[in-house]
Amino acid sequence: MEKIPVYFMPGMAASSTIFERIRLPEDQFEIHLLEWALPLDGETLAHYAERIAKEIKHENPVLVGVSFGGVLVQEMAKFVNPRKVIIISSVKSNTEFPRRMKVAKSIKAYKFFPTGLMQNVETFAKFSFGNDKMNKKLKLYEKFLSMRDKKYLDWALEQIILWDRAEPDGQVVHIHGDEDEVFPPKYIKDFISVKGGTHIMIITKFKWLNEHLPKIILGA
Repeated sequence: MEKIPVYFMPGMAASSTIFERIRLPEDQFEIHLLEWALPLDGETLAHYAERIAKEIKHENPVLVGVSFGGVLVQEMAKFVNPRKVIIISSVKSNTEFPRRMKVAKSIKAYKFFPTGLMQNVETFAKFSFGNDKMNKKLKLYEKFLSMRDKKYLDWALEQIILWDRAEPDGQVVHIHGDEDEVFPPKYIKDFISVKGGTHIMIITKFKWLNEHLPKIILGA
C-alpha cells in the first residue's frame, strides 16, 4: 500500500521541532516537516504560500498546520491539490478572530508592535503562545521558537491580522483546544474539541493527536 504523505507546518516563528512527539503509523503515513522561510520584500501571503508549496514533492498530500501555520496551509491548498487540510489551534477565516485582533486591524496596531523585543524569548513566548504557565515553559519556547528575525515577525504579524478570508472552507478539518487562549473557542465554529487543550497543545496533547490524527486523516 502506498503511504500517504503528510506535511506539517509549525506555528508562527516556531520550528518543526514542535512535531517531534507526533507519531503516525509508519506503514500508512510518511511525515514531512516544513519550515518558515524569510519573506521577500513586499511579499503577499498568497505568493509566500505558493513559494512554500514548492517544497511539497508529492501529489495529493495531507497538509497539517498549527496556528499561523494553519492559515498558511489553507492558502497553500490553492497550489497543491491536497487530499485533506487539517488545522490545529488556528482559524478558518477572519470571522473567527478574537475581538482584540479585529481591533488591531481597525487601528493598524500591528504596525506599532515592537517585534524587535520579541527576540527576547520571554516576551516572544507570551505573544506567540499565550501566558501558559510561563516560567515552566520558557525552556520549551527557547527550543521551539527558532524564527526570530524581525523582518519575518513584522511580516507574519501583519499577514495574520490582515488575512482576508471571510468564508471558511467547509472541507478544512479543524482541531482546537477548549482552553485555547490565543484563539478562544467561543469565536470558532465547527471544530473537533480537545479537552484541556491550550494554544500549545501540539506539544502538550501529543498523545491525543497521535491517537486521533490517523483516523481523522483517513476519514471521509
